Amino acid sequence: MYQSLRGQTAIVSGATYGMGEAPGLSSMDLAAAASVRALAQVGLKPSDVDGLFVSVPDDMLSGLTFSEYLGIHPRFTDNNRTGGSAFQIYAHTAAMALASGQIDVALIAYGSNQKSASGKLVQSSRPSPWETPYRPINPVSSYALAAARHMHQYGTTREHLAEVAVAARKWAQLNPDAYMRDDLSIEDVLGARMVSDPLTVRDCCLVTDGAAAVVMVRADRARDLVANPAYLLGAGSATTHREIASMADLTVTAAQDSSRRAYEMAGVSAADIDVVMLYDAFTINTILFLEDLGFCPKGEGGRFVADGGIAPGGRLAVNTNGGGLSCVHPGMYGLFTMVEATQQLMGQCGARQVDGARLAVAHGNGGVLSSQATLILGTEDTL
Repeated sequence: MYQSLRGQTAIVSGATYGMGEAPGLSSMDLAAAASVRALAQVGLKPSDVDGLFVSVPDDMLSGLTFSEYLGIHPRFTDNNRTGGSAFQIYAHTAAMALASGQIDVALIAYGSNQKSASGKLVQSSRPSPWETPYRPINPVSSYALAAARHMHQYGTTREHLAEVAVAARKWAQLNPDAYMRDDLSIEDVLGARMVSDPLTVRDCCLVTDGAAAVVMVRADRARDLVANPAYLLGAGSATTHREIASMADLTVTAAQDSSRRAYEMAGVSAADIDVVMLYDAFTINTILFLEDLGFCPKGEGGRFVADGGIAPGGRLAVNTNGGGLSCVHPGMYGLFTMVEATQQLMGQCGARQVDGARLAVAHGNGGVLSSQATLILGTEDTL
């Protein structure tokens, strides 16, 4: 039953705006700028959009606000809020609406002025009777628990975690839009300020401003708009918990389920994938998701990333834009994985371009390893 959406829709453009710092602009300003840029890349205007999928951190009714901002009256809007995984879920929903003829042009957008507005991590104010008494620094303390358990259970080391941060920085140094591009060594990560043991500040994502947008249409229209569309081959999502205290196994995420569904729809496996964009809010994320998406066995993620395994020239191209650790992380990062995956398949990534990239994963994570969503994108010759 998972074959029905395969290759029926495609992302035809992806754009970013305000990467790093964008003082004086609201989250809506940023999302609108990225959206207009993405639409203009394929000769479309806001008035062409009849399916709007948007989330910003400071407006619970952003679907209504953004429609008003753009001056459009979409036939379908979605403001699903699962955190950073929402954008992959938007793409899945958009594919269903497009394939069934309910909409013709889908715009997926996000923007946040998190850095210039507050300079702090956005934290949930929702009190927990199980966690609040222990005074966690969330979200980092929740991910620190997962990291500590993985280290205890599988022998993963802080050096392995540091390898993830260093690899992301090396990719970022090839990306002129990345926010952090200075040199970073394993020793730098290990010696950085401890935030929540075992995670130092360099194991944690950036706090930035930024926006991203992608445009989706049906496959039969995609080639009229762009030479090399990124076809949606597979999509899947899964949710297991809200709070880390309710996570059944701190070393196993719902990415096992979301990726299985996406691979089944796409008719491919992890071994076929050329480029992998993962939601790396913390270094442990990358290790967990590499395992759960099938790129290495459970417990082997640390050893998989060792010795530059996911850095430029390594065994697998992961987070080629620099990821949330070194490129951009304005509160929610999921849409940026989709933009980078699309641009890699379109051959638009310059010095960081992966030669011959045909199949890409864009994976989103929401909450505290709570909601997982996976997209498989491919070039025309993968259809």
